[in-house]
Amino acid sequence: MDDNIAHISLNRKPVNAFSLEFLNDLLSALGEAGADDGVRAVILSSEIPKRFSAGLDLDIIHQKPRSEIKEFLEKLYVQLWDVQCKLGKPSIAVVNGAARGGGMTLAISCDVILAGESASFGYPEIDLGLLPAIHLAHLPRLVGRSRAFELLFSGRVFSSEEAERIGLVTRRTPDAVLLDEAKNMAAQFAGKSPEAMRLGRAAFVRASDKGYKNDIRNAVSDFCQSATSDSAQEGLEAFLEKRQPHWNKQGRDS
Repeated sequence: MDDNIAHISLNRKPVNAFSLEFLNDLLSALGEAGADDGVRAVILSSEIPKRFSAGLDLDIIHQKPRSEIKEFLEKLYVQLWDVQCKLGKPSIAVVNGAARGGGMTLAISCDVILAGESASFGYPEIDLGLLPAIHLAHLPRLVGRSRAFELLFSGRVFSSEEAERIGLVTRRTPDAVLLDEAKNMAAQFAGKSPEAMRLGRAAFVRASDKGYKNDIRNAVSDFCQSATSDSAQEGLEAFLEKRQPHWNKQGRDS
């Protein structure tokens, strides 16, 4: 911690993919920052150049039972939202490179998202026969229904410039000063009354996230249903084998 600012660094090489241990460590670090009265702002960044987080480690969902996938998703969706909601101080995501899937989930859990000029974003779940479930609830609120639909169901990668333009990220910053920008912003937050920030943030969450927790629980169910489908398993096999997937011709799982 430096100047009442807690800095949580992601460092699971090569791409900060989420394993259960990685997620548990992250939840623990956020919980400790929330419980520490000396912490007045939290920065979440990656130590891996040009990579924020690639999302879920495919081992979590490849040929796994629904119960096991659900256990992980409840941590990633519900517990992550809970710990961020109860943090009591602002959190800033510093996206220094590629953010995909679960990496997007992590970024949007923070109050502010700062992106480097070289950062890129995407929801590749659909290309694997999966659903970008939590983002079905989150993204339309930010960027509008039709724009969100196009991003979520095309699976295309988009730049930090586009992310800023549509309102997904708070600010786009040159890569060389990205972390300095985050520290300056965190210092601004840390200089305010801790009580006012705690009460104000709680009020802000209540006002802006109405119904979101219910949406998250629905997202867990939706993702689990898609992840255990024949289509998803074919998509995962195709990805691992570096080939095009052979989707069910009827357009639904048999």
